Amino acid sequence: MISIPLFLTDKHPCSYLDDEIAQPAFVHPLFDMTNAIYSELIKQGYRRSGDEVYSPHCPSCSACIPVRLRVADFTPSRNQKRCLRKNVDTQAVVKPAEFDKTHYAMYLRYQTARHSDGTMANSSPNDYQHFLTSAWCDTRFVEFLIGGEVAAIAVVDQLDNALSAVYTFFEPKFSDFSLGVYAVLWQIEWAKQLRKEFLYLGFWIKRCKKMSYKSDYQPLQIFRDKQWVSPII
Repeated sequence: MISIPLFLTDKHPCSYLDDEIAQPAFVHPLFDMTNAIYSELIKQGYRRSGDEVYSPHCPSCSACIPVRLRVADFTPSRNQKRCLRKNVDTQAVVKPAEFDKTHYAMYLRYQTARHSDGTMANSSPNDYQHFLTSAWCDTRFVEFLIGGEVAAIAVVDQLDNALSAVYTFFEPKFSDFSLGVYAVLWQIEWAKQLRKEFLYLGFWIKRCKKMSYKSDYQPLQIFRDKQWVSPII
């Protein structure tokens, strides 16, 4: 059993729910994190942002719920099947998690179009890399091409028995292709090909529109009371 040092951040306004105070617990930055250790921590509800690994530990809120999907059990909904048909000619290319100025430029356009009220729209190249990549994690950038043009990027971590969907961004002019949905559907199939059991989708937050969509992928498992359960949500 490995002892992992944690520390609590100062309390601060939640970035997802306007009326809540956040206080996550982080793995201490001096701890020698590895892909194998993170593969175990994600099973306990942890998540990474760049090199930092954390879990919610908020004083008066438990809205952030870790979720995952057992990929062998997944059946696409009618809307998801429609998305697959729409992207029947969309191609995927798996690449190393390396800085690419065209990816970065798309990321800024996406943030401006979709999250203009947030701080990410002003991300520097270092901010971008520190958010999406990691020195110790086995991460891939998946390019989705439409008509030969890069239309979206999915950032995906490859773990021992799972994939983890880190973040997806896309070229705003391709918004009609529902590429955020398609990226998750593609990752489900990729996990099957790699013989991974789960796809981790991060935190589901019922009261936050940009985080509540994850319940569209069923049968979803949630991490509650230190165990994974399959509720009706």
